[in-house]
Amino acid sequence: MNKRSFIAAAAVLTVVLMIAAVCAGSSGIGLREIISMIGSGAPDGKIYDVIMYIRIPRIAGAWLCGAALAAAGLLLQVSLGNVLASPGIIGVNAGAGFFVVGAGVLFPAGAIYLKSGAAFLGALFASFLVYGLAKKTGSSKTTVIMAGVALTSLFSAGIDALITFFPDAVMDRTNFYLGGFGSVFGTSVWPMVPVIAAGAVMAALLSPRLNVLLLGDETAAGVGLNVDRCRFMCIMCAALLAAAAVSMAGLLGFVGLIVPHAVRFLVGNDYRTLVPCTMLGGGFFLLACDTLARLLFAPFEFPVGVMLSFLGAPFFLWLLIKRKRRLEL
Repeated sequence: MNKRSFIAAAAVLTVVLMIAAVCAGSSGIGLREIISMIGSGAPDGKIYDVIMYIRIPRIAGAWLCGAALAAAGLLLQVSLGNVLASPGIIGVNAGAGFFVVGAGVLFPAGAIYLKSGAAFLGALFASFLVYGLAKKTGSSKTTVIMAGVALTSLFSAGIDALITFFPDAVMDRTNFYLGGFGSVFGTSVWPMVPVIAAGAVMAALLSPRLNVLLLGDETAAGVGLNVDRCRFMCIMCAALLAAAAVSMAGLLGFVGLIVPHAVRFLVGNDYRTLVPCTMLGGGFFLLACDTLARLLFAPFEFPVGVMLSFLGAPFFLWLLIKRKRRLEL
C-alpha cells in the first residue's frame, strides 16, 4: 500500500470512528438525540454537556495518546536498533508514571501543574538508562529488552510503594495504573495538543536521518550523519510523546509495539512515510480500542489498558519467537 492510500484510508476510517464514538455511549444519548438537538436549534443542556465535556475530550485524548505512543515506539525502535522496543516494554511509560506520582507526593498542591513536566523527566530518565546500557555495555539486543523489562518492574514497584504510603498522590489510581480515559477531560487533553504537535514536527524533521541511520552506524557516520546526536534527538522526541500520553491516560502499554510493526508491514521502511502513517494508525488503533472498551460491556466499562495487554502480550511473544536472535530492523 502506498502512502497516499494509507493516509486516505486512515483519515476516512478515523472520521467514521469518531462520529460513531460521539454518537454511542451508555448514557442513553445517541444519534437520534443528537440529530434532534441539532434540528431544534436549541441545545439541550444534558446532551450538550455529555457531548462537549465528556465524549469529545475523551475521543481527542484517545486519538492523541495513540498517535503519540505509536510514534514514540517507532522512534525507540530505530534509536535502539531493536524491533521489540516500545515505551511500555523498556520502562519509559513506567518511568514517566513514577515521576508523576513522585511529584504528587512531593508537591501535592501543585501536582496538577507539574504532571506533564514530571512525566517528561521520568520518560527521559528511563530512556537514557536503557540507551546507556545499550551503548556502554555492548549487550545483545535481547539483553537490552530484558533490562528494560526489569526497569519497568522497578518503576512499577516504586509507583506501588508511593501509592501505598501516599494514597492521595494520584486522584484516580485505578485509571492511572491500568491506563484509560474514564477520567480524561478537556483540562488534561487540550494542553497536550501543542506538546504532541511539537513531537510530531520533530519526528517528521528527523525522518530523513532515520533512513540513513538504518544503514548502520559506520555507514551513516561515513555519509556525514552525527549518529549520537540523531539517537539523542530520537530519544528526546520519544520521551516527550510518551510523557504527554502518560500525563493524560496513565500507563497504557503495547500501542508503541503493535502499531509501528503493522504500519511498517503496510507502507514499507521509508521513515518519511512511516512517521506520519504511524501516528495516524496509532490514533485510529487506540481510539478503536477505547470505543470498544466502553461499549462492549455497557453500562460497565472495560479498562482499555487491560484490552491492550490482551492484544499486545501475544504479539510481543510472537515477535520474540519469530525474530529469535535477529532483532535488527
